[in-house]
Amino acid sequence: MNPDASVDCLGFYCPMPIVMTQEATEKLESGKVLEVLADDQGVKADMKAWCERTGNELLEVDETPERIRLLIRIE
Repeated sequence: MNPDASVDCLGFYCPMPIVMTQEATEKLESGKVLEVLADDQGVKADMKAWCERTGNELLEVDETPERIRLLIRIE
């Protein structure tokens, strides 16, 4: 899936990936997909909880040794 926008959170730790994601979602229309790249393991649980709280949909979590890629559909 090709995202409509991307936010690079590599090197940032909680709470910055959530803050940066929130800022990016405010620039996107409903239905668009945001890619979040991070390397903080806590982002997986944090992003899941954030999506549940905000009504956005966590579509995918893909992990390699170098990074975690999350895809979020904006509601």
